[in-house]
Amino acid sequence: MLASLSGVLLDIDGTITTAGRLGAAAYGALERLQRAGLLVIPVTGRPAGWCDLIARFWPVDAVVGENGALYFRYDHGRRRMIRGFARSDTQRAQDRERLRAIGDEVLRAVPGAGIAADQLYRDTDLAIDYCEDVPPLPPGDVERIHALLTSHGLTAKVSSIHVNAWFGTHDKLWMTRRLMTEQFGVDLDAERERYAFIGDSPNDEPMFAYFPNSFAVANIAPFVDTLDHPPAHVIAEAEEGDGFVIFAERVLAARGARP
Repeated sequence: MLASLSGVLLDIDGTITTAGRLGAAAYGALERLQRAGLLVIPVTGRPAGWCDLIARFWPVDAVVGENGALYFRYDHGRRRMIRGFARSDTQRAQDRERLRAIGDEVLRAVPGAGIAADQLYRDTDLAIDYCEDVPPLPPGDVERIHALLTSHGLTAKVSSIHVNAWFGTHDKLWMTRRLMTEQFGVDLDAERERYAFIGDSPNDEPMFAYFPNSFAVANIAPFVDTLDHPPAHVIAEAEEGDGFVIFAERVLAARGARP
């Protein structure tokens, strides 16, 4: 299974980060996977501004951001950023105005919630912070945030730190399939068994459902019972970045690469 992989897709927060930081071991694991000949592609809820940096500077081949609103791939040979978006420039400009008003409504309705610190760098979605830079909110408040957002016709997903919401029906899987076709000539429907995905939270569920080789780090545990499509495999030995390193070492060992 792992020996025949062509690529690894991965969430960022709570999957390769540990306690909100990207450690050397997890970052090094990304580089070792890429050097072993695998496509390495983060698929994250983090904002467009971060994705520009990730695509340019990390040892990755591309990045899907804002829960499937966009992809960025940096062509190092031509020194050019290639970008794809789920919605048009006009739609995104209109969306931002509406999302600001909805965000203000959520903050009034749910004391303790915050607009995510990275909202300034977002192009398409709204991120409500429930535990990253604010004291953690109880599950009932997180559910209330989700309900308020969906009541406005938004698609909303809960991550390990934020509730993200956007106009449109795109998600992480939709944009990943588009990226793979447009930039790498890969038909994922035909080749999904050659790719693995690893994540940690409910917003990864479309990826868990789609990929036979779906994995999660141990901190998925609080969310498992809420998922209709849990991951096929759980790295039970460790949470967050430590769990990702174990996963990467297993992939490398299966390919006969030096861990």
